Amino acid sequence: MAAARRLLSKFCPLSLILVCFSYYCCCSSVEQEADRVERLPGQPASPGVSQFAGYVGVNEQHGRALFYWFFEAQASPSPELEKKKKPLLLWLNGGPGCSSIGYGAASELGPLRVVRQGASLEFNQYGWNKEANLLFLESPVGVGFSYTNTSSDLTNLNDDFVAKDAYSFLVNWFKRFPQYKDNDFYISGESYAGHYVPQLADLVYERNKDNKSSTYINLKGFIVGNPLTNDYYDSKGLAEYAWSHAVVSDQVYERIKKTCNFKNSNWTDDCNAAMNIIFSQYHEIDIYNIYAPKCLLNNTSAAPADHAFFANDLEQFRKRIRMFSGYDPCYSSYVEDYFNKDDVQKAFHANASGLLTGKWQVCSDQILNSYNFSVLSILPTYSKLIKAGLRVWLYSGDADGRVPVIGSRYCVEALGLPIKTDWQSWYLDKQVAGRFVEYNGMTMVTVRGAGHLVPLNKPAEGLMLINAFLHGDQLPTSR
Repeated sequence: MAAARRLLSKFCPLSLILVCFSYYCCCSSVEQEADRVERLPGQPASPGVSQFAGYVGVNEQHGRALFYWFFEAQASPSPELEKKKKPLLLWLNGGPGCSSIGYGAASELGPLRVVRQGASLEFNQYGWNKEANLLFLESPVGVGFSYTNTSSDLTNLNDDFVAKDAYSFLVNWFKRFPQYKDNDFYISGESYAGHYVPQLADLVYERNKDNKSSTYINLKGFIVGNPLTNDYYDSKGLAEYAWSHAVVSDQVYERIKKTCNFKNSNWTDDCNAAMNIIFSQYHEIDIYNIYAPKCLLNNTSAAPADHAFFANDLEQFRKRIRMFSGYDPCYSSYVEDYFNKDDVQKAFHANASGLLTGKWQVCSDQILNSYNFSVLSILPTYSKLIKAGLRVWLYSGDADGRVPVIGSRYCVEALGLPIKTDWQSWYLDKQVAGRFVEYNGMTMVTVRGAGHLVPLNKPAEGLMLINAFLHGDQLPTSR
């Protein structure tokens, strides 16, 4: 009790202590400050970054806890803007099995990014915390620093499991950070998070119907990038994109059209053989950014080796959504170098008890291999949440061959929404940044020249995109 009182006096105002009947009333402040990251190794001295990191329990019985990294929004340039609460934006990476810390936070849209060889961090002038309070979550358990004490959890993972754990995380995180409870809340992510994000939004929407003030989450909408959405349209789009971007010949594409019925999730041997020609061609280039250079490192998980990324097992290849693209195709190796340093993990409040059995990995093969793919289409969830009035955006880097823009267009068109604003260009610095179309209830945006990781490939465009989404604005339509 004495130790608790010392913590209480350190973090809680005296006036508040006097009206507390026990030290528990300031528990959130104590836990919050315990998670504060003063400064990470190699972090630039300026500008200042207000950040927190740590574990939040999601299942006490099984000993499951998810790891997060949180950045408070940068101060607004004017007092008038500062008066308005900036929203809270949750970011999820996909995989399944890839880290939102390693990709979203440290490679793409966070204010601190790992530099070459994992030697230090640099400030990202296009960090999305200019527009929002940013919360990155390593999900599900087994990804990154997140863990479970019940090994059978790792073989039971599916979309429903992931959504429920992420919801439990949010409820418990808001208990630790109650000052954000009333902020507008949005969910975002990319790739297989095209499943995670809408399903978590759906669960939050349903649980909010209970009208319990203690668990109510002020959800306003979600945005997904290059998202896996519907098996049929995504597979059809993958094949069509490869042909239309000269990856394979007319003859190969005709063979695919003749032998593949993508409405059947179990491809025939003839379809497998035809599609394998596409995959073999992508062995030569980066499928996640078809115009970017390929990583040529031989000793890093960032270099897709034959036994890993381009597995002989075609089904394994089809499941893999790992993300190795961008200006530096070997970027994930540098992230792994950085987050495996002892001083980084200590400053980060990660792996304090030696919970990781091996090295921290940006993507987990174990999670990918054991994941139970039980949902073939997220489109019904879109329809439901659009009708519920949530703000829904989908964006797509148009140089991504793995979850290409063609498949996403098919998915959005399948929703059958009336068009509000026709397909047109949007601009940044007097150049075409991409195209967009507004429907009644949803917006779809393309980002010109970006691959699978839009905020990494096109950071200025990514920042403009998230700014428009959060404010409910239309992207600029004139130079």
